[in-house]
Amino acid sequence: MDTAAGTNEKVGFNSWCPFLISDSIQKLKELAQKIRKIGKDDPRRVLHSLKVGLALTLVSIFYYVNPLFHAIGTSTIWAVLTVVVVMQYTVGGTLSKGLNRAFATLLAGALGLGAHHLAAVAGDKGEPILLGVFVFMLAAMATFSRFVPEIKARYDYGVTIFILTFSLVAVSSYRAEDLIKLAYQRLSTVAIGVATCLCTSIFVFPVWAGEDLHMLVAANLDKLACFLEGMGVEYFGEKMESGSLEGKSFLQSYKTVLNSKATEDSLANFARWEPGHGRFDFRHPWNQYLKIGAVTRHCACSIEALNAYISTLQQSHQTTADLEFTQKVQAACAEMSKETGKAMVELAASIREMKWSSTAGKHLAMATEAACRVKALVPAENSTLLEVLISATTTSLLTEVVRCTNPIIAEVEELSRLVEFKRP
Repeated sequence: MDTAAGTNEKVGFNSWCPFLISDSIQKLKELAQKIRKIGKDDPRRVLHSLKVGLALTLVSIFYYVNPLFHAIGTSTIWAVLTVVVVMQYTVGGTLSKGLNRAFATLLAGALGLGAHHLAAVAGDKGEPILLGVFVFMLAAMATFSRFVPEIKARYDYGVTIFILTFSLVAVSSYRAEDLIKLAYQRLSTVAIGVATCLCTSIFVFPVWAGEDLHMLVAANLDKLACFLEGMGVEYFGEKMESGSLEGKSFLQSYKTVLNSKATEDSLANFARWEPGHGRFDFRHPWNQYLKIGAVTRHCACSIEALNAYISTLQQSHQTTADLEFTQKVQAACAEMSKETGKAMVELAASIREMKWSSTAGKHLAMATEAACRVKALVPAENSTLLEVLISATTTSLLTEVVRCTNPIIAEVEELSRLVEFKRP
C-alpha cells in the first residue's frame, strides 16, 4: 500500500514537472520579449538605467576611498540614498527633486539648529518640551502647506524632506553631542548626491522634459489628423463601399490624446526647472503647450463622439433611398474630414519645426466652406426621415470637430508669437 502510494506521487510529480518547466520557460521568453520591446520603443530608457548605475558607482567612491570616507564618516550612505531617490528619467525631474532636497535640507538643518539653541535656554527639564512644541508646530504647518496647489505641484517633495530633516535634527539634538557636525555631514552628503545626479543627468545623454513635451503636443495633433484623414478616405470617401471599418488602426489613433493631460502637466512642471537647451530658452512659455493640449483634448472628445456614432451606424446597416442626396453629403463630409486633418498636420509640423505656416488656416477655411455647403443641401421627396436624421447628425458631429479646430489654430499661433517661430 505504501509502495503504491509513493509510486503514484512520483508519477504525478513526473507528469506535471515538465509542464511547469515549459510554462516557466515560456513566461521567461515573454518577459524577455517585453523588455526588448520597451528598450526598442525608447532606447533612452536603457541609457537612463545605465546612468543611474553610473551615478551610484561614482557616489560610492566616497565610501571606498579612505580620505573621503574619513572626511564625512558613515553619513556617506546618505549620498547613496540621495542618488537613489533623486535620479529621475528627465533632466527637469532630477533638477526638481535634487534642488528641492538640497534647499529643504539646508533650511531644515538651520531651523533645527536654531530650535536646539532656543530650547537649551529652558534648561534640562524645559528643553524636551520646547523641542516637542517646535517639531509639532513646524511639522503641522509644513504638512498643511502641501495642500496648497502651487506648492503641491512643484515643492511637495521638498516639503516632505524639510519635515524629515527638521525632525531628525531637532529630536536628535537632545542626545547628540556634536549637533553642528551632524547637520554639516547631513548637508554635505545630500549636496554630494544631488551634484552627482545633476552632472550625470545633464552631461550624459540628457533627456529633456521640455523637448518631450514639445514633441508630445505635436504628436497628439498628428494622431487627430490620422483619424480625420482616415475617416475621410475610408468612410466618407472613395472606399466607403468597401465594407466595415472594424479593425482599422486609425480609429484608435486619437484615444491616447484623451488621457494625455497627466503626462503633459508632469512634463511642463519638470520643463520649468530645466536650463535653456537647444531651441528652448530658460523662460520658454511651457504653459502655452498646456493650453494647446487642452483644446486638442476637447477636439479629441468631439472626435470620440463622431467615432461612436459612426460605429453605431456601421452595425445597423442602414439602406439608402435618396442616393444622390447621400452622395452629396458624403462628399462634403469627406472634404471636411480630410481638410481638417490636413490642417492638423500643418499645425503639428509648425510646432515640431518651430516654423509658422498659414496653410492650416486655408485648409480649415475649405472645411468650413464644405460645412456651409452641406447645410444648404435639400433632400429629395423620396428621402426617409431616418436617412435625413442620420445625415444631419453625422454632419453636425463633424462640423463640431471642424469648429473646435479653430481654437487649436489660435493657440498654436499664440505659441508662434511667444517663441518667435520662423515666418515664410
